[in-house]
Amino acid sequence: MERASVQTEAIILAGALSGGFVTGLAGFGTGLTALGFWLHVVEPVVAAALVVICSVVGQLQSLFSLRRAVAWQRAWPFLAGGLAGVPLGVAALRVLDIETFKLLLGVLLVGYTGLMLGLRRLPSVPAWGGRLADGLVGAGGGALGGIAGLSGPLPTLWCGLRGWSADIQRGVYQPYNLGILCVVLGLYAGQGLLTGQIWELAALCLPATVLGSWLGMGLYRRVSDWQFRYLVLWLLLAAGLVPTLSSL
Repeated sequence: MERASVQTEAIILAGALSGGFVTGLAGFGTGLTALGFWLHVVEPVVAAALVVICSVVGQLQSLFSLRRAVAWQRAWPFLAGGLAGVPLGVAALRVLDIETFKLLLGVLLVGYTGLMLGLRRLPSVPAWGGRLADGLVGAGGGALGGIAGLSGPLPTLWCGLRGWSADIQRGVYQPYNLGILCVVLGLYAGQGLLTGQIWELAALCLPATVLGSWLGMGLYRRVSDWQFRYLVLWLLLAAGLVPTLSSL
């Protein structure tokens, strides 16, 4: 095997391990973490497909560990709204400038999370809007997923504002994210994007993803609900900084 191939595989494995770790720790973030590695060695379309495949596996693994915390009575409005929102986002691709959209979304994420991190006490709206508000947030996340693969930030932020415990938050937004990711994976398959090269790279990535998720879940069990809320905000701040800085 040539040196370049060894280096490429090492970078792919590092991205899979770190992406799995963040997903195990926070319940999201495979793409946020792994793309920083993978985009240096593979084409964006390959990296995007790998993110979806590894995200599905990481979500399934961590959700199995949290299966007793999954609250379908809370999760279904998000999921129903999200599934309705995905095709709207895909349709919006025809009229939106994606790079400008990502920049605006990044600025909003940075502004919001920066404000929350600057407050002495995090606000909560435990019952405002009920299931209708949850469904609308899910639809917004689904639309963002269809536009730019960013289904996670809105429901994650909203679950934090609900003031739920860490397990309850993950028991809501992880089934939501998994459902949206499965839809996206199905769309990729239908469009013929899941090539033999992608499956070969996925076979390389998945053991590292599983190991990383297992390590992340181990650390997750050691953090308090308060620490978890701040951890999520910091990760979402990073998610906003990436498109913002890359567009400048």
